[in-house]
Amino acid sequence: MNDQHEHGALGDAEYAEFMELAAEEGFDAEDIEEALDEAGHGPLPALAVVGRPNVGKSTLVNRIIGRREAVVQDKPGVTRDRVTYEAEWAGRRFKVVDTGGWEQDVLGLDASVAAQAEFAIEAADAVVFVVDATVGATDTDEAVVRLLRRAGKPVVLAANKVDGMSGESDAAALWSLGLGEPFPISALHGRGTGDLLDEILKALPEAPAQRFGTTVGGPRRIALIGRPNVGKSSLLNQVAKEDRVVVNAQSGTTRDPVDELIELGGITWKFIDTAGIRRRVHLQEGADYYASLRTAAAVEKAEVAVVLIDTSESISVQDQRIITMAVEAGRALVIAYNKWDTLDEERRYYLEREIETEMQQVAWAPRVNVSALTGRHMEKLVPAIETALAGWETRVPTGRLNAFLGELVAGHPHPIRGGKQPRILFGTQAGTKPPRFVLFASGFIEAGYRRFIERRLREEFGFDGTPIHISVRVREKRGRKK
Repeated sequence: MNDQHEHGALGDAEYAEFMELAAEEGFDAEDIEEALDEAGHGPLPALAVVGRPNVGKSTLVNRIIGRREAVVQDKPGVTRDRVTYEAEWAGRRFKVVDTGGWEQDVLGLDASVAAQAEFAIEAADAVVFVVDATVGATDTDEAVVRLLRRAGKPVVLAANKVDGMSGESDAAALWSLGLGEPFPISALHGRGTGDLLDEILKALPEAPAQRFGTTVGGPRRIALIGRPNVGKSSLLNQVAKEDRVVVNAQSGTTRDPVDELIELGGITWKFIDTAGIRRRVHLQEGADYYASLRTAAAVEKAEVAVVLIDTSESISVQDQRIITMAVEAGRALVIAYNKWDTLDEERRYYLEREIETEMQQVAWAPRVNVSALTGRHMEKLVPAIETALAGWETRVPTGRLNAFLGELVAGHPHPIRGGKQPRILFGTQAGTKPPRFVLFASGFIEAGYRRFIERRLREEFGFDGTPIHISVRVREKRGRKK
């Protein structure tokens, strides 16, 4: 019985009823299937682009994502807002993790390259290893190859800077790295990148099919994230010490410390401590960049992100960036305000105003006020995490959703624009973890009205602690010319 596989969230009877409704409203079956398929898949597979500096990694990232967004001339100390981008090739979507542009640091090139490759590989399902074909394989390249072998991820070898037939022999020499066929490309001019992307798609898993109401085996995975020095390690130590049950500390192959299996509230959880990822490179500069990579790696592995915020300081742009990273990754979310017990009345007053204004976009996330140092209110962490996970996995039956949408549209119709009033005709929930909805409409639905729908969905069905994705499919006027 695989109706869930075929129809995403919908069983056979519900699917048949839904398709009949769609046909009545002028949508064809192909359109519906495409919309459900796009919205119903789980998290996108991730591709890491690694290699030593100046081999053209960020140029290749820009080529893959189809726009000039990744930093192509980076310097140590330059804060980078993003390290992941979304891309599409041959109808398949995936994420790209960029490690480009880092210069040699005080401890030497090998250490710098290895550190960033380590974090990126951890967040990835497959890796593109970029080598400068005009230079050939260097000692640093060999070091990255050893890292890749240990990680055990699929690898595609890109021989960059091959601008013509004369460079093909340079590319062929890279067979010596033992990673299989080198793909000769010019990231700058686009030569050979189509063939490279075809190979990348073979290495990447298909976007995972959506599962409803099922969880991956083993303990639920929690990423403890936040900007440097907000108390992540203290919180983890407090959690572990409080219950004095570290069930197991698993030593990873490509990083030292450890995902902690900890018993809390009678349940074993896996805490992914971003603070604990090995800092082999004692960077004076560029720490934000490495923190972003570490955070991205931890969030990719987690189901829930617990974002720790230092209440003794104003909520910063960096705090908001980290929250955005977790939301965009589609993870359940809990906000933990640390050092709450140290606040005087005045600071507490201003902090509440900051939370109202700066954290409005995640007002749906459970909030706990804790002290990692003293353990105050730590018992509230588990209920908050459980609430967020429950919201993340919530599924609304199609019939109930459409009854809700009918009432919503009748009571609060979309504003008239250009003499027309677009209507939400019907919808379905195509996925969970996080909840993903597809709405079918008679015309373009404005962003403000989509936000209104999200707000009302939360009021009606809960969805505490989870982002919600809403996509709208507009009915094509078939056979009519305007």
